Amino acid sequence: MFRKMRRQAQELSKEECIDILTNEPRGVLALLGDYDYPYALPMSHVYVDGRIYFHGAMKGHKHDAVNKSGKVSYCVMDGGVQNDDGWSYIFKSVIVFGRIRILTDEAERIDKLTHLGDKFFPTHEYTLNEISRLSDKTEVFEITIEHMSGKIVQEK
Repeated sequence: MFRKMRRQAQELSKEECIDILTNEPRGVLALLGDYDYPYALPMSHVYVDGRIYFHGAMKGHKHDAVNKSGKVSYCVMDGGVQNDDGWSYIFKSVIVFGRIRILTDEAERIDKLTHLGDKFFPTHEYTLNEISRLSDKTEVFEITIEHMSGKIVQEK
């Protein structure tokens, strides 16, 4: 169903893809938006147990797009390394295709918000305080990965 990479010599292993998803903080989420236009937005994420999680508001364009179509893609790039020429980079990227859903189970929501907070906030206590303060206004989105590919790119 999903295309194979055209330049297979540049393909990353599954382990390299997971490393990027685990360690990089942000990517771009692509959804089917209003009037069937693509809607892509930068997101902070956490990768836990083979799935990707985000948080967001309980209403708005992202919320509506998720409810309209569960199919998504998500792209993450590492910071890259600058080549000796001083302008071009070598970087790695991962593209995930999958299904997105809004978590409804409260215990699951809090667990995933805790993972998100612990990735980005300075302390676990700070995470717990933010969850306590904002949980009732926050949705948690989960991507179940159906296909994942990664590649190394050398700009020229």
